[in-house]
Amino acid sequence: MSSFACFRKSFSCIQLSCYSKSFRCLLTYLFRFLVFQVNPFWIQLCYFTSLSFLGFLILKIIGPKNPSYRLKDLDVFFTSVSATTVSSMSTVEMEVFSNSQLVVLTILMLLGGEVFTSMLGLQLLKALFPKQVGIENKINSVSIELNSMNRFHVDTRIDLDLITASDFECEKSDFVGSEIQSVGHEDLKYSCIKYLGFVVLGYLLVVLVCGSSLILLYLTLVSSAREVLKNKGINEVTFSVFTTVSTFANCGFIPTNENMIIFIRNSGLLLLIIPQALLGNTLYPPFLRLVIWVLRRFTKKVEFDYMLKNSSEIGFEHLLPKVHSLYLVPTVLGFIVAQFILFCCMDWNSVGLSGLNSYQKIVGVLFQSVNSRHAGEQIIDISILSQAILVLYVVMMYLPPYTSFLPIEDEDKCPRKCRRTHRSRVVRNLIFSHLSYLVIFIILICITEREKLSQDPLNFSVLNIVLEVISAYGNVGLSTGYSCQRQLKPNGNCKDAWYGLSGRCSKKGKLIIIFVMIFGRLKKFNRQGGEAWKLI
Repeated sequence: MSSFACFRKSFSCIQLSCYSKSFRCLLTYLFRFLVFQVNPFWIQLCYFTSLSFLGFLILKIIGPKNPSYRLKDLDVFFTSVSATTVSSMSTVEMEVFSNSQLVVLTILMLLGGEVFTSMLGLQLLKALFPKQVGIENKINSVSIELNSMNRFHVDTRIDLDLITASDFECEKSDFVGSEIQSVGHEDLKYSCIKYLGFVVLGYLLVVLVCGSSLILLYLTLVSSAREVLKNKGINEVTFSVFTTVSTFANCGFIPTNENMIIFIRNSGLLLLIIPQALLGNTLYPPFLRLVIWVLRRFTKKVEFDYMLKNSSEIGFEHLLPKVHSLYLVPTVLGFIVAQFILFCCMDWNSVGLSGLNSYQKIVGVLFQSVNSRHAGEQIIDISILSQAILVLYVVMMYLPPYTSFLPIEDEDKCPRKCRRTHRSRVVRNLIFSHLSYLVIFIILICITEREKLSQDPLNFSVLNIVLEVISAYGNVGLSTGYSCQRQLKPNGNCKDAWYGLSGRCSKKGKLIIIFVMIFGRLKKFNRQGGEAWKLI
């Protein structure tokens, strides 16, 4: 009886091992299918949509801070998509979310941030390389090829007057050198991608840990900022981590209803947040190159040297060539200076800055100028700003993060464009430009909200809708909001709330904004859109 039990146990173990092996094989097959067969656009689309739905389900299960307050499903899903696509568009006030929900939103922003997704992209890029075996094994395979060449040379009985033995030895040595060089080159690229993955991970962790620690230290030392959180019932650690992740991911969500307006006098806190917004987006490539340069100086590893000199061969879109990275810095700073100067000229005496001294105004305007491009945090209600500044903000939000105003030659003279199939050319001819899609989205919003455009033209003006759509497209989150005081026909039931204009849109309008946020997060796949259109 005991032997039969042992036999059954052994058979079960063998069966379980086979199932486990088959499951691993299936996962490996699916992974390699995704990497080699599926377009990256569909991979990222599935990633962001599935993450948004998962976040929606978790947020619904946890529930808001006040159990009696009922959140609409569409608003919860809208918030989940906004956090996942790092857009910070809002239809509900942030303080309705419980501490657990804030933690979930923090995770969604982290997983949807550009730095984190770029790290996942490196793992997929690494999978494109064949399984790495030792250089010695590959050299052995080269030797096998040489032996076959020797046999071929003997069997064909080539006239030695035409090809001498010394010539053949030279050919053998050249073949060995080229094959070993090719093997070493592929090994080096694979090693560079592996090292780059660790560099990006370290970059992410250092910024998040240091940023959260500095904000928490500031809250501990400055009682005025600490009292704000205490009165609102927001945990200090949650606020520090949430704000750092949101700023670094360039999302723009803040746990307070008023965003950073309530901290407008806390200049030290604003100065701590400014570099985090730049490190996570517009200045990510230059600082990534700087980190690699420092590591090369201290470690002397050939991988870091290869990354710096052959960035285009690595295939990592955020590791820009040296010239592009250098030009990117003055471009970013130039845009910030332009916004700073225009803001100071037009709205230095704005109502939103009243009561502040000159130092607090300078820091506040600098903070707003940095965040208006991609981060979306704000220290002032932008609806009270001059129309000229709003138009400038629309332009800033439309521009891609790595825009450079200095000429950069395309170093990647890849002939793939010449090898496009007829089908791909037809598809590219049908694809619109980014601006064309934005015009379509704006028209659709104007159609769905046409009644509000006629009855409430000050809140639902065309400029406000344009800013809302482009803010969603740029994944920024700036919004003019909605004010009951701007209603031409006052409604006694109207109550002001701290969320964007999207919160007052119809269900159809909200669904369009959701689509725009996802489209904006994937806009890099439409860089060549509109090439076929000839405007003469």
